[in-house]
Amino acid sequence: MELNDILRKSLLFSGLDEENLSEVAAIATKRTFAKGEALFTEGEPAVGFYLLASGAMKLCKISPDGREKVLHFVHPGETFAEAAFFGDGKYPAEARAIEKGEAIFFPREGFMGLLERNPRFSLNLIIALSLLLRRFARQIEELSFAEVPARLAAYLLELSEKKSTSFQGITYLDLDIKKGELASRLGTVSETLSRTFRKLKEEGIAEVEGSRVTILDMPRLRAMTGKQAG
Repeated sequence: MELNDILRKSLLFSGLDEENLSEVAAIATKRTFAKGEALFTEGEPAVGFYLLASGAMKLCKISPDGREKVLHFVHPGETFAEAAFFGDGKYPAEARAIEKGEAIFFPREGFMGLLERNPRFSLNLIIALSLLLRRFARQIEELSFAEVPARLAAYLLELSEKKSTSFQGITYLDLDIKKGELASRLGTVSETLSRTFRKLKEEGIAEVEGSRVTILDMPRLRAMTGKQAG
């Protein structure tokens, strides 16, 4: 896929004409990565930011005892590491590949030049960062006030809205991340996640086998989150 086509699908560069997209492409470089590879680690100098072109990436923090906390899963078309423009000039978290893929790197100095010359870039950056802030605020709220079953139910509902199949009132979907990573995303540990899945099965709400999840009672699953069908 041409670089301009990749850029055009990103929120940050949406609405730009071909001339502007070419300006962005001129300062960008492609970087391929392997599964498990880190694009950057926490505390490294923030020399630029990225757009994920293909593959999957997670942003995470590692505690002193080696435990990992996933902050966000990055999907193709999303930008990340925008902290390169703010703060103390260091990446606040680690970016590690969940699967192999390709990212587009934008150097801080080159992109700052574009911001100075074209106000549209500045507006798009503000919008993208606002959405990012809203996402993290929602995540903090969920982790602060919701119990693990409610967090898991919310995750399954969100996943079912993206990609699932239904037949005679039963919904089938596949987890998009490993269970260990899901536990980290939900702010818990693997053992607690396994117990929660067992409880859902015992209550006839949902069951899991491998990465396949079968939702047997969608209304009850939705009720666990406090959301109403709409």
